[in-house]
Amino acid sequence: MKRVIHAPRGNTITCKSWIQEAAMRMLMNNLDPDVAENPDELVVYGGIGKAARNWPSYDKIIEVLKQLENDETLLIQSGKPVAIFPSHTDAPRVLLSNSMLVPKWATWEHFRELDRKGLMMYGQMTAGSWIYIGTQGIVQGTYETFASAGQKHFNSTLHGKLVVSGGLGGMGGAQPLAAVLAGAVFLGVDMQKECIEKRIATKYLDVHAKNLDEALLLIEENLKQKKAISIGIEGNITDVLEELLKRKIKVDLLTDQTSAHDELNGYYPQGLSRKETENLRKTNSSECIQKSLKSMAHHVELMLEFQKRGSHVFDYGNNLRGQAQRYFEQEKITSHAFDFPGFVPAYIRPLFCEGKGPFRWVALSGDPEDIAVTDEAIANLFPHDKKLHQWLSFAEERIRFQGLPARICWLGYGDREKAGLLFNELVATKKVKAPIVIGRDHLDCGSVASPNRETESMKDGSDAVADWPVLNAMINAVNGASWVSLHHGGGVGMGYSIHAGVVIVADGTADAARRISRVLNSDPAMGVVRHVDATYDEAKDFYRSLKNPKFKIPMFS
Repeated sequence: MKRVIHAPRGNTITCKSWIQEAAMRMLMNNLDPDVAENPDELVVYGGIGKAARNWPSYDKIIEVLKQLENDETLLIQSGKPVAIFPSHTDAPRVLLSNSMLVPKWATWEHFRELDRKGLMMYGQMTAGSWIYIGTQGIVQGTYETFASAGQKHFNSTLHGKLVVSGGLGGMGGAQPLAAVLAGAVFLGVDMQKECIEKRIATKYLDVHAKNLDEALLLIEENLKQKKAISIGIEGNITDVLEELLKRKIKVDLLTDQTSAHDELNGYYPQGLSRKETENLRKTNSSECIQKSLKSMAHHVELMLEFQKRGSHVFDYGNNLRGQAQRYFEQEKITSHAFDFPGFVPAYIRPLFCEGKGPFRWVALSGDPEDIAVTDEAIANLFPHDKKLHQWLSFAEERIRFQGLPARICWLGYGDREKAGLLFNELVATKKVKAPIVIGRDHLDCGSVASPNRETESMKDGSDAVADWPVLNAMINAVNGASWVSLHHGGGVGMGYSIHAGVVIVADGTADAARRISRVLNSDPAMGVVRHVDATYDEAKDFYRSLKNPKFKIPMFS
């Protein structure tokens, strides 16, 4: 079905308040062809991550949002509107639950059976929670990761270093730009030519090389000059890794962001063309799955070989290691899949201990000037944060907006509340033309349980404890978030994660300020609480350093 969706712009609304209007515009923005990977199928990113279950559900959601009263709450069950309840003005206008399955049945096989029957959809993370902002949404987190890797492994930046990765889709497409911002030469590989072309068009990728030989010439030239550049080539990442090993090419940093979490729809097995893979998915899904798992196992073996040769190798959260482990166990082969770390324990966890994570905002006016105003305001609000100022400068220069103009930066406990209140004041004083939506990725400090990703190797062994995202969703709901979501399987696939999302709308009112203050206090505070509870000294020290914190930790106070 061919439909072209664009969110309305400007300050005239068709809903009964800006909160409902914001939810409607963000849902529509998720499906804007400039934003979504496959909008015709309602797929936003991450293989089959959808914004709504089907087109009738999408149409009904839009219809309901336009009629929804300011003291009512709409319930969404895996992309389908199922109920409207009376609530109150400070309650969320929308509550969403996506892909949630009872643990015994939390498998791709059972999910796909329900999906075929039209009973469920895969919400990924920000696809089914209506706060995806295009590839920009992951750029700064990727930059933070690469910058941290440069500091940790090379005691500096990544200047003069080669970074290699597979996958240039909605998530992986952030890697080339982030690597260049961190100073590296980057080689990205993708089976889908259109993904490479999209990253070129949006200036996330510098060069589309015709083949590996051309790419290697560019790599050699730019490494010598210590000049940052990103290069994309069409192909299978396993083939490319084999060739790089054969040619003894030195890779400094190696990772992967193919959609390996979905062995049927997200990964292309080695030895099959793109067309052959897509045909096999339809004609013999079980054979396709088996070929994908076998290929992933080989993919991991290649990464381990690079590690032996001196490369710094890490998993970038697509569950590639978990899928390889699954194959090795199935074949009764000794597995070393987890002999290289995930990106969170390797580089990001100290930030989580301070409640830091991805803070997003979107200009509902559709006017890029509103983002310029917020950029300047954020810079003035945090004058001594050099890293933030550097990021904002990069973003203003290099980030092309997709759909509604948006921005992301990593902020921690205390700072998110300050920023949210500042945005609300900008709306109140008409320094921006319309309200601002504030959200985040589900990949955050206290909103996810994902043992192969965000909660890998927790100090106290609590990797799989999923109480935390549930508590996060509940406290954000009672504190007055505009909409709250709870999902299963995002990022890493069915059975591997539970995670929560939150959105709050700054509409310039005093009521909004009170809600913003509560939500943007409790949400990042959950990250501090989570890591204090897990016995991290960094989190304990941070909590002790807070002057009159707005939350208490009974077992620690």
